[in-house]
Amino acid sequence: MIMNKNRIVLVSFLLIINCSCLFAQAPALPTRWTKAAREAEVPFPDYPRPQLQRGDWMCLNGKWDYRGGKDVAGALDPEKPLSFESEAEQIRVPYCPESALSGIQRKQEINMWYRRSFVIPADWKSKQVIIHFEAVAHQATLFVNGHKAGSHAGSYDAFSFDITPYLTNGKNTLVLAAYDLNDGRVPSGKSGPRGDYTFCSGIWQTVWLEPVNKAHIESISLLPDLTGSRLKVLVNTKGEGKIVAVALDGNKVVSEATSSNGTYFYLPIKTPKLWSPDDPFLYDLSISLEDAHGKITDKVKSYFGMRDIKLGKVNGVTRPLINGKFIMQLGLLDQGYWPDGVLTAPTEEALKFDIQFTKNAGYNLIRKHMKTEPQRFYYWADKLGLLVWQDMPAIWYQNEDTTKTRGEFRRELKTLIDQHYNSPSIITWVPFNENWGAFDVKNITSWVKQYDQSRLVNGNSGFNNNPSYQKAYGDPGNGDYVDTHIYVGPYGASVPDQHRAASLGEFGGVGLFVRDHMWPVANNAYDYEPTKARLTDRYVFLLDEVEQLMKYKGLSVAIYTQTTDVEHEINGVLTYDRAVEKMEIERVKAVNEAVIKESYKLTP
Repeated sequence: MIMNKNRIVLVSFLLIINCSCLFAQAPALPTRWTKAAREAEVPFPDYPRPQLQRGDWMCLNGKWDYRGGKDVAGALDPEKPLSFESEAEQIRVPYCPESALSGIQRKQEINMWYRRSFVIPADWKSKQVIIHFEAVAHQATLFVNGHKAGSHAGSYDAFSFDITPYLTNGKNTLVLAAYDLNDGRVPSGKSGPRGDYTFCSGIWQTVWLEPVNKAHIESISLLPDLTGSRLKVLVNTKGEGKIVAVALDGNKVVSEATSSNGTYFYLPIKTPKLWSPDDPFLYDLSISLEDAHGKITDKVKSYFGMRDIKLGKVNGVTRPLINGKFIMQLGLLDQGYWPDGVLTAPTEEALKFDIQFTKNAGYNLIRKHMKTEPQRFYYWADKLGLLVWQDMPAIWYQNEDTTKTRGEFRRELKTLIDQHYNSPSIITWVPFNENWGAFDVKNITSWVKQYDQSRLVNGNSGFNNNPSYQKAYGDPGNGDYVDTHIYVGPYGASVPDQHRAASLGEFGGVGLFVRDHMWPVANNAYDYEPTKARLTDRYVFLLDEVEQLMKYKGLSVAIYTQTTDVEHEINGVLTYDRAVEKMEIERVKAVNEAVIKESYKLTP
């Protein structure tokens, strides 16, 4: 258990177990962070929500009691908690039970029961206590001291409950029931039945507690307005009060404004320092809630970047413009899988590693493919200066029970946008990929464009591809990109039209076998090279072709497959364990930077 003030908190005897029992399973392919993850008393001890941060909190990551497997009671919306009187296994949260790091490592859990005890600190007694789950797949029901406290459905979004009414002095016990049929009828991305990789069920992101006053800040919405040299702000509160917002450049106050609950207001940012991949400057933001007597009832820290992304004409060609300038978006398809943690990076250092590596290799973009990440991932992308295309995880059987399945997809898509709206790094939403689970593509593309007018939308990335089990919707004809996927490519990449930029949403996929660093299955790729040098030569040649398409055919985005190998796929720039660079990275960086530099010469 961890707290911000370095307190040592008494925990129940239920948490004191023999660590050797927890990690009987060995990962098929460990990473450099596996050992640290196993030895950490509290995995991911950093504050999990950087854009709305308070000083006092308690992390509940670590060892929980766990009951799962084929014979356990059903966990779908139960009315009472499961009894843990019989012997339970131990699981390490927030790693999913399919992962080696969890200590369970079973192929697919459907009914999962978690139990954890804690003690509320004495100075929280007058506070409301909120429990936060950053992600649980897919349906979760929480019991606190035997009382049903709330339920939630959705695998990729954060949720919270006010558990104050159910707390007692001394030890409190949580029981979480998680149910994940993983049958493709809710958004599941690559973790679904057609996803081809190890499933991820149950708790897979941080669980934490936070004390607040009855009147407190619930959410904030931040929208940079470069034309008006200002930041548009919306603050939603629980209870009333005066909102005071202060923008800062380091310790220097840039501007200050006041408002009230649920009312848009503006913070002037004169001569703003712009956020871009080359200079990812972030302003700090302080937001306070004051009562009628001027007493502060809540205060949070946040940050924002002043940038915009729009389509414009460059020598008559439709291109995406960042802060009014064309920057070739050159990136990696990033699936965010780990051999020891499945969808969860083993440590904070590991979570940051993929972003830092991508940046160091000369790329300026990642396409976050078929999953979301913890909020700290987007914080690092914001801070380090990496553009992000964010996919919506696919649904697979969208034509079955359409009212339910399609409704769930739309609801989770809206939630995804809402929860990641404030990150300046995210510049494009991708509702559908290669027609997987696609429906109402044109309407949904239009809806996303209307709902978030501050970003671009790629309605159906790789519309030229489609799964064998359904007819392709093809090019929706709207949105902001004409986007094709070509392996190996990049020949025949899409060209822009009058209203849309041209994107090569996936290309490359050239594999290299690296002995002792591959997942223990039959490995494959779209094409192969026999050596690191040959693979690097091939990559440089592909990027030379991309540059030609950028200069003479109007291409504005190229996304190479992929950051790392993923299970049977060996077409990563890195091996799956992140231990081996499969290309000569200095040459990769040089050609990437050369192509991006050439794009700077194309000016509106």
